[in-house]
Amino acid sequence: MAPVTPTRDGAEEDRAIAGGLMASTRDWFETVEEAQHRARKRLPKSVYLALVAGTEKGLTASDNVAAFDEITWRPHVADLPGKRELATTVMGQEVSMPVLISPTGVQAVHPDGEVAVARASAAEDVAMGLSSFASKPVEEVGAAQQKLFFQMYWVGDRETILARAERARAAGAKGLIMTLDWSFASRRDWGSPPIPEKIDLKNALKFAPEVTLKPRWLATYLRSGSIPELTVPNLALGGEEPPNFFGAYGQWMGSPLPTWEDVAWLREQWGGPFLLKGVTRPDDARRAVDAGVTAISVSTHGGNNLDSTPGAIRSLPGVIDAVGDQVEVVMDGGVRRGADVVKAMALGARAVMIGRAYLWGMAANGERGVQNVLSIIRQGIDEALMGLGKASVHDLSREDVVLPPNFTRS
Repeated sequence: MAPVTPTRDGAEEDRAIAGGLMASTRDWFETVEEAQHRARKRLPKSVYLALVAGTEKGLTASDNVAAFDEITWRPHVADLPGKRELATTVMGQEVSMPVLISPTGVQAVHPDGEVAVARASAAEDVAMGLSSFASKPVEEVGAAQQKLFFQMYWVGDRETILARAERARAAGAKGLIMTLDWSFASRRDWGSPPIPEKIDLKNALKFAPEVTLKPRWLATYLRSGSIPELTVPNLALGGEEPPNFFGAYGQWMGSPLPTWEDVAWLREQWGGPFLLKGVTRPDDARRAVDAGVTAISVSTHGGNNLDSTPGAIRSLPGVIDAVGDQVEVVMDGGVRRGADVVKAMALGARAVMIGRAYLWGMAANGERGVQNVLSIIRQGIDEALMGLGKASVHDLSREDVVLPPNFTRS
């Protein structure tokens, strides 16, 4: 585990609980599943549904999680290592475990939003991806987290996109994430949650019935003296007024679709660590390498892109076989426990990214809840390494797991 940080309120107690000294308490949950349960109880219905939503029937969102259950272990029982090493490097950053914060947009689950995530991830010594659709400016997040990667969509023209990247660099971003897995599919069979264009009197009255049913969530915002942010400050440049979410989404929909030439151009302009997010096919992975990327994320956008795409872990082996010896490959999708991290690494991933898991933690208990989730995952990684007889995350291989027939998709 990472060193104890006694200066953070409750951190030492939290780490003791994470180490298995006691079960869940009012302020501590022992699994990510429990964090989700607490988030469901605490959040207004519309906010919660926005977190769990996957497009259309939700096949990909479900398979992201379910596919991990099909991977089983080949454990050892003796001569196990007394100490396990979890640390690694990703995109040039040393991290205490192979877990990264995946960029997620418009975090209305807590008034501190991405700044709370930045503080928690920095305390746990893991790197963070910040969405260009985040609710907090990159400057505020960069001040709290030194191991920061800035995520971008292809919104606007090249000059505007580069200016946003340079703004992030000036705020301390160490790497750039370009996300391409989005086809603007937003239909959901169970109904998309309503999102107001802005918080005004009319919308306050409209959403009052569901908000008043969640007094703890409302009280958190009232104590902070703020209301949920529905603007997108990281798309604004040079003193511009930040667009609201729908305005930003409209800019995105109106932008030309990016080409491989655009990817290569932005990679060259950035000149530093550059991760392409959303790759699931080996041929796309090879094209990405040809474009000069330094890292790839095998991802399905949390099941929010093209439904019926296989769960990300199913696509990982094919991408690893195609380019794993040329660039770093991380996986994003369905990670709910440390064992999932170890399974992905056994199949070749350098690290994993987590999204919903930390959002549920933040909904349950703010910054401390995000640390809670990271501590749970850290402990799970350590336990799995011990059971497999591995002294380091770098010792894992496909020999440590059993895959059922026809598990992989490529």
